[in-house]
Amino acid sequence: MSINVWWIRRDLRLQDNQALQAARSGGAAVLPLFILDPILLKNSAENRRTFLFSSLNSLDEELRRRGSRLFVRKGKPLQVLTELVREINASAIYAEEDYSPYARRRDAEISRHLPLRLTGGVTIHHPSAVVRADGSPYTVFTPFSKAWKSLPAPSRSLISIPEVFVPPPEIDGEHLPVVSQPTGFPASEQEAQRRLQAFAENLIYTYQENRNRLDFDGTSRLSPYLRFGLISIRQLVNTSVKAIENAPDSVAQKSAETWLNELIWREFYMAILYHFPYVLRTAFNASMRNIPWRENQEDLRAWQEGHTGYPVVDAAMRQLKQTGWMHNRARMIVASFLTKDLLINWQEGERWFMHWLVDGDPAANNGGWQWAAGVGTDAAPYFRIFNPVLQGKKFDPEGAYVRRWVPELAHVPNDSIHEPWLMSADQQRAASCQIGVDYPAPIVNHRQARERALSAYRR
Repeated sequence: MSINVWWIRRDLRLQDNQALQAARSGGAAVLPLFILDPILLKNSAENRRTFLFSSLNSLDEELRRRGSRLFVRKGKPLQVLTELVREINASAIYAEEDYSPYARRRDAEISRHLPLRLTGGVTIHHPSAVVRADGSPYTVFTPFSKAWKSLPAPSRSLISIPEVFVPPPEIDGEHLPVVSQPTGFPASEQEAQRRLQAFAENLIYTYQENRNRLDFDGTSRLSPYLRFGLISIRQLVNTSVKAIENAPDSVAQKSAETWLNELIWREFYMAILYHFPYVLRTAFNASMRNIPWRENQEDLRAWQEGHTGYPVVDAAMRQLKQTGWMHNRARMIVASFLTKDLLINWQEGERWFMHWLVDGDPAANNGGWQWAAGVGTDAAPYFRIFNPVLQGKKFDPEGAYVRRWVPELAHVPNDSIHEPWLMSADQQRAASCQIGVDYPAPIVNHRQARERALSAYRR
């Protein structure tokens, strides 16, 4: 009987797994393998490592229920795979194709030496498929999304979970670290399915209305699960399309369409990274590579630690450190504040997010930061500068989000929660929050900072 290696990378699931299906073709025995790649582990935040290891332990449990188990080896992928293929006389190695610069270099090298077979699965359409008629890549989202939608829709039939695996050969391997479950994100394929079902039954039809509210649970919170492939992008897209088709009214339909567009944004940023890998090093827009950024470590630390004096910014940054996650509207607010109000290089924020985010993905994180800073492809115009006070009032009107993450402001009344520095001395005493003592005064004047940013960008 032939033996194939299922090289698990960003597909930590059994359902709808194209690489696993290909590896099992012809009744072959499958050896499920995860490689602890020192390069990737070195560049992975602690929150993501915890989520990864917890997910791998969960996957191992599911495999054991089906007569198999997860094999783990540590080292450079080419060396590990070369030794493993020789050890078990493997016929082929199957893996989902990934599109980051490192993944493409790694896979190209391995393909020169070993029978590596790459399948789809990380995206619906390969980045090279969503291009203009002349073959050039799109650099603006709207035409990209139209081209994306014009391509053949993904199959509505998902690949079922194998009930039984042909037992793989017994070989030695590493033991997975035993870790606690990540805060707020139980790491398992079953949890991903539960979240999708809960979202699809109700929240998807109010997504357009509630997705920006910081004080609501109006989003799917599936991003970490999609990042590591505990659920397939095909299942998410199919869910959105089904919701669009079955929407009870035009408002609900629009909400489901908005969620689908968010999934397409993910594919857009992956395509940008695929076609323009230099964006990981510099701004996509060449004319925006010489902005006179400020070098101010004190202001940067205040932003990182959530001590800027702007409540909605501080709440978001503290949520990030405590949970490894942040609401998408909050990500836009804090990114605008760092790059426009503080005039600090967007790459500082990009690095900080990748250091903490459970769902940190190079393509989406880079794309989001370049968008917010106005230096990337299809970016927000440089003169779009969020007012953190108005953003807080609009998307956290009663201050519930702020009070949850900034306890110093717990007793500040609603009409002052986003501008606590305007409280009188008596009001500050009544709220047990003395500005400059219990909670910092704003580190920058927004109106003046806005003019400074506009001047710097114009130059």
